[in-house]
Amino acid sequence: MKIKELSLVSNIDLPLELNISFQKVFTLFKKYANKDFEKHPFYASANEMVKIFEKNPELNTGFSDLSLVEKYSEQINLLLDPLFPEPLRLNEIKAATVPFSFTSLKYTDRLNNILENAGEDYEFKVRNFEDDSMYIMACTFILGFVYDFNIDIKRPFYFDIPDKTTGTMKYYRAAFNADFTEIIPTNKAPKLTQEDFKELLNNFDDVEIWKEKFPVNSYIFKGFGLLNLFDVTSEEMLSSIKANLLAGDDNLIFKLQNNLRDFYSIKDLKLGYSIFDNVNDKICETSISKANSIILSKDSEINCGDGYFCNRIIQKVFVNHETFTISDVEDYGVKTDKNPFYQTLHDSGIQSIIIIPIKATKNGDLALLEIASPKAYDLNSVNINKLKDIIPVFEAAVKRTSEERQNVLEATIQENYTSIHSAVKWRFYQAAEKYHVDSQTNDTAKLDEIIFDDVYPLFGQSDIKGSSDARNNAIQEDLTTQLTLAISVLKDACKTEKLPIYNELMFRVSTYLKDVNKGLSAGDEINILDFLKREIYPVFNHIKNINKTLANKVDIYTNRLDADLEVVYEKRKDYEDSVTLINDKLAKFIDKKQKQAQKMFPHYFERYKTDGVEYNMYIGQSITKSKVFNDLYLYNLRLWQLQITCEMENLAFYERKNMKQDLRVASLILVHSNAMAIKFRMDEKQFDVDGAYNIRYEIIKKRIDKSHIKGTEERLTVPGKIAIVYSQEKDALEYIKYIKFLQSKNQLGAIEFLDLEDLQGVSGLKALRVEVIYQKDFDETKTITLNDLIREIES
Repeated sequence: MKIKELSLVSNIDLPLELNISFQKVFTLFKKYANKDFEKHPFYASANEMVKIFEKNPELNTGFSDLSLVEKYSEQINLLLDPLFPEPLRLNEIKAATVPFSFTSLKYTDRLNNILENAGEDYEFKVRNFEDDSMYIMACTFILGFVYDFNIDIKRPFYFDIPDKTTGTMKYYRAAFNADFTEIIPTNKAPKLTQEDFKELLNNFDDVEIWKEKFPVNSYIFKGFGLLNLFDVTSEEMLSSIKANLLAGDDNLIFKLQNNLRDFYSIKDLKLGYSIFDNVNDKICETSISKANSIILSKDSEINCGDGYFCNRIIQKVFVNHETFTISDVEDYGVKTDKNPFYQTLHDSGIQSIIIIPIKATKNGDLALLEIASPKAYDLNSVNINKLKDIIPVFEAAVKRTSEERQNVLEATIQENYTSIHSAVKWRFYQAAEKYHVDSQTNDTAKLDEIIFDDVYPLFGQSDIKGSSDARNNAIQEDLTTQLTLAISVLKDACKTEKLPIYNELMFRVSTYLKDVNKGLSAGDEINILDFLKREIYPVFNHIKNINKTLANKVDIYTNRLDADLEVVYEKRKDYEDSVTLINDKLAKFIDKKQKQAQKMFPHYFERYKTDGVEYNMYIGQSITKSKVFNDLYLYNLRLWQLQITCEMENLAFYERKNMKQDLRVASLILVHSNAMAIKFRMDEKQFDVDGAYNIRYEIIKKRIDKSHIKGTEERLTVPGKIAIVYSQEKDALEYIKYIKFLQSKNQLGAIEFLDLEDLQGVSGLKALRVEVIYQKDFDETKTITLNDLIREIES
């Protein structure tokens, strides 16, 4: 097979008219054909070569007609022989070519074999080299040859050549020798000045400027070049592996596997990845995907102490952290009595494998890199040395991934357990940075107090109404069921054994049952369960041994008990599942909406789950460094809060169909017009109001939901209505505007104006109470947008 020849009249424009000439070779031969070199070994052959040139003058003067390459192929082959020593033709990857066209004139046996093995469809061309890049490259060639303006853009040429024998790709870097070339300006070539050169340097990517300075075919390339290829598959793979590890996308293992297939020339090579958990002493599934692990193909996790691995792997990989190679899996199976690890490899079609342990620095976990082949001895203790340059890259990536994973875990912990809200996190970083700097020079450095002055508070809650009564009723029903089942067992026991003790126990259980039906007092449940364990269960153990019927009866009783709590836990579970459902739905909803609200103006937000959800918000200039605060943002957040409360009411109402116990929520908003300060309490790890005057606000928050309407026994918070508590008339007027807006959207109904009873230490509170109009087909994803709210405020 010949290298695919490209036409000298190229499909792409070039500033060079390509002209094949062997003039410089002729000059060299003519030198040795001189009688001064008569005794030189080259003298005779040089004379023969000169004769060839004399008979075929076009080889000296040059030609552009590609058909002449074929005509003079025999002569060209002889002329170039000295540049292609026969002892090196099986080793060197070299060709005589014309640059920018890669027309072949002569090439080594090894290059020919490589291209023969690439397949009929392979086209010999440079990787990632566009037409414009080729044109500019030719121009820089001219600048160096003709004008001595050297531009160092030595961008390497690469050829990607498939190897059909192994089914992998080989990568070659090209070096071009231009010793046998010259560049000749034509009358079309403008004379370039220093100013032109500077303009070109400032416009490297503008091909039109280059074409202006170097018109098409304005110079003649005369001669040929020598193209040398060097196998850089290993270097390319190392570079590609680094790039893929840095990118770290979802297809990482697949990309790395392809890299290693080319690196080892094994088309069926497999790559796996697993993690040894230092905490639990287990091999755990990879954090990328369980399917990426070869040694965990069957099990999600394996305990190292259960005999899964042989002692050699335990010692070498998990203790000494050394690479382990199995060149022949079947031989390994014989030596280990076909242990579970062998079985996993055998079932996966693996016949040779390399296991490389990489220790993560931050948490002590051990990552295992698994490289496997379906053929024995494809991977062995010799070719493992090829990985020496790659393993450090994997180590760096594993350590980085481990640290990123640890950071994610720490972020999750911080978000869910010790949250510092994103809006105020900057202030904590500021204090920590100051403390770090101060501590370098001051042993008594202290952390700054975190205080935000002049912030406006917003408080709201959606509380499950009657949750205490519902919980007590559920407990009462479960105890009634449990005691009734106990009486049923004892009744059947009386029929089998006429023992007075059974009647006495039935009497006592019945007494407890009557007390439960009347109502529960504190400690009743504990006393009843203690009685059952102490007096009844020993009797049940006896009854089970009397006959099968009684044993079945006791089993019926036992099967109704919760396995962990040892009580009937049915109605309580329904209640608690319903509470959990509504809590989770409301919490997730407001968390999602709150992130959107942060875009209006950054503000502090904290949310708690109780029997329902309650939350605090604080907004003001001191909360943020990035925006200028205006009262407009406070009004906007208040309207947003009322809107969200309506939506949470609808969400809770809509979820009733999914609850096993019907629960309703009652919503409340507390309005406070005066700015205050909040301070982070280091001991409690949370924000609290700062200053004696502001304590009144905290008292109201804790007591307001239990308050009554003045002069009545009616509670302020009731299902189906939102209570808005205030103390200043201007606040009522503000919220009436918001209510009217939501009435126009058919979300709120009639308003009540209420005076509230005095609380301990607090008097003069009033409330608006407004009816919620529940939407027929409420969709939490289709609600009033932030833009709607902003337009309403601005109007």
